[in-house]
Amino acid sequence: MTTIVKAADAAQFLSLVPRMLGYAPRRSLVLIPFAKSRSLGAMRVDLPAHDADDAAAATFIGMVCRIPSADAVAAVVYTEAAFGAGGMPEEEFVRGVLRRADACGLTVSDALCVGADAWGSYLDDSLPPGGRRLALLDDAPAIAAGVPEPVGDQWSGAELPPAEPAEKERVSRALEALVAAVELVCGTESAPSGGSVGRSPWRAKTPRGEDPPGAESGGEERRIDPAALAAVCDLDDLPTLFEDALLWDTGALGAYSTALLIWCFARPAVRDIALVQWCGDLEDGDEALTAQLRWEAGEEYPAHLAMHMWGEGVQPDPGRLEKALELARRAAAAAPGEQGAGALATCAWLSWALGRSTHAERYAAHACELEPEHGLAEIVRSFVLAGHLPDWAFRGSRE
Repeated sequence: MTTIVKAADAAQFLSLVPRMLGYAPRRSLVLIPFAKSRSLGAMRVDLPAHDADDAAAATFIGMVCRIPSADAVAAVVYTEAAFGAGGMPEEEFVRGVLRRADACGLTVSDALCVGADAWGSYLDDSLPPGGRRLALLDDAPAIAAGVPEPVGDQWSGAELPPAEPAEKERVSRALEALVAAVELVCGTESAPSGGSVGRSPWRAKTPRGEDPPGAESGGEERRIDPAALAAVCDLDDLPTLFEDALLWDTGALGAYSTALLIWCFARPAVRDIALVQWCGDLEDGDEALTAQLRWEAGEEYPAHLAMHMWGEGVQPDPGRLEKALELARRAAAAAPGEQGAGALATCAWLSWALGRSTHAERYAAHACELEPEHGLAEIVRSFVLAGHLPDWAFRGSRE
């Protein structure tokens, strides 16, 4: 159900903006597009460096222009700078935003600033020199009581869930055993390209004293953990694995389920099948798996599958992406050392696909700390730096 909340004045409008976002923005520009008199949501971006003001203003207003029904916009600056005798904070930047909006035919309903010690409108000729009292922003409309209070700031919620040392140790051992089982079944540690990875015997020969991870030592034979072999069998049908994973309880994942996710996220070909499927459905996963096999054989990868990775095409179901993000966050939290880079990059892409560029950049930066020049992480960081959002972020519903 949509709740319509009307603001009587600028102060009430400002009291509503954090509720629209779900958090209290910091060092940010928030743009609220309108169609006639109804808001179309809110977009938050970081305040730019002063030497990038003009380019940033063009980029930010360009984002509003991508919304087909938008005919007006309100701009709100949140800054830790104080109002002073020299004028309002970020005034030159905001004037650039207003010029760009005018050039694009957008009506500016208001341009406001919330500073460290006061607030005011850049369009208010009667604004007192020191701005208006922040206490006035507590006057939210009574109907807004039905809208949840904002929690934290734009960075809140990007922290990985806690993982106890004992859990990380169990996952590390499970991942080692899984890699050994894949090597036993497939003859290589690389990701199975698709199709059957086969059934395998419980035991395999190895030279004395060279027992691999996940094996019992002390003889010419090594014993792979049966649970690891069962996990390898789950890789026999990747689309089914990824669809079933959406039903897993992320608060109670077993070590091998977590290890399977980490293993898949670390292998781009397998990870991309998961992302395409989570943007669509099981049939899309089957098609992505077939496309991957054909691409490895030299054929072209279908454009309608690749376009989702760039944020184009039919809008994904946010619920599926949210669940996938929970899985990736759990895997990243429990992953041993640098082996978490793939899971973090997956968190970054899913966050970006959900319109959370601030979270996406944090996950991507962490992935690159663990694995410099990680492919997907670098792509997501370039998206965020360029202000590129998924095309479906500018549509009101799935098409």
